[in-house]
Amino acid sequence: MRPATLDEVLGQDHLLGPGAPLRRLVQGGAPASMLLYGPPGTGKTTLATLVAGATGRRFAQLSALNAGVKEVRAVIAEARDSLRRTGEQTVLFIDEVHRFSKTQQDSLLGAVEDRTVILIGATTENPYFSVVSPLLSRSLVLQLRPLGDADVEALIDRALADPRGLAGKVGIADDAKAHLVALGGGDARRSLTALEAAADSVLDPRDGAAPADDGIIDLAAVERAVDRAAVRYDRDGDQHYDVISAFIKSIRGSDVDAALHYLARMIEAGEDPRFIARRLMVHASEDIGMADPTAIQVAVAAAQVVQLVGLPEARIGLAQATIHLATAPKSNAVVAAIDAAMADVRAGKAGLVPPPLRDGHYPGAAKLGNAQRYVYPHDLAEGVARQQYPPDELVGTDYYTPTGRGAERGLSERLPKLRKAIRERPSSPE
Repeated sequence: MRPATLDEVLGQDHLLGPGAPLRRLVQGGAPASMLLYGPPGTGKTTLATLVAGATGRRFAQLSALNAGVKEVRAVIAEARDSLRRTGEQTVLFIDEVHRFSKTQQDSLLGAVEDRTVILIGATTENPYFSVVSPLLSRSLVLQLRPLGDADVEALIDRALADPRGLAGKVGIADDAKAHLVALGGGDARRSLTALEAAADSVLDPRDGAAPADDGIIDLAAVERAVDRAAVRYDRDGDQHYDVISAFIKSIRGSDVDAALHYLARMIEAGEDPRFIARRLMVHASEDIGMADPTAIQVAVAAAQVVQLVGLPEARIGLAQATIHLATAPKSNAVVAAIDAAMADVRAGKAGLVPPPLRDGHYPGAAKLGNAQRYVYPHDLAEGVARQQYPPDELVGTDYYTPTGRGAERGLSERLPKLRKAIRERPSSPE
């Protein structure tokens, strides 16, 4: 069911709509290397293949999981030979490009620079942190979004009817389809894999035709196929995401009793306890953070209880973590700090590391001025050295602003003193 045309691609209208970057490229725009950044199952490989096919260029593919510099250079040599003999450019698709080492990424620079290859790299990790700067500056960064529920549902409907899929041999009940959508979590491949497994349990294994009965995939067939119970939170049909959202918002709102209620509903419904534990770990940093630094330790411990003990006993560890987080003082200063710092990095504020802070553990470092005049804080009585730590353009920038709640109350008093001690320049002698 891999899309055969750009118009079949779902969920990426911001990249494929009229005038959008990929649409312009496919319709004859100037070729440009690009990095496709997004979660699994959103169409990165599909888009790379479609771009290559639609632009009439030669297509080559590598996976960073098993390719090294030797394989990269071989593909570039073939691309250069093809360009010389036929004038045909090569689109080089590298899956999991973030797994390439700096040396492997650097080996692409020359071919990308002189347009021997048009690079399309796919990555699930932020390329601003996982791709070397020279390669990043020569590429468009296009972020793919997780597929929405409507997109996954449309894909399931297409797979049921399309000759490339199940060709109308089976139907599906509404609750079974809703469960397939929820199982995918925005990953199209996951939902299609579950659909295929469920269809196999309905179709006659001898000839692949629907059996004599109604040939409908029901919820039980999906559950059997994927070995996971459907999430039924109550008879009124509350949705999976509604209950987890209410759970987290109750903890954030410090309503311990409501939080325990939603936890009990999830456990009774057969929700995966690992999912609950993951949300608790996120919440411990996102909404509590340094107001209670022990919150994340408790959440991680609960996740270990889930892993090592399992249900039903793990319900106690999850409840303990829920109570701890719900009654803890709240602060979102941690998430605000990292989001502000990442926004500056995305905006290009990533200057040179000050020379005293650079690595000096190699021959020639001193000649470059690296690691010179670094002040070792432990040599000072107060343990804090007055010196520049951030790049020049970020001197004086504050990201972390503690609240006056919980353990952050003490930090809110200590932090201004630390910043003053670090940043203030000594008075010039008169």
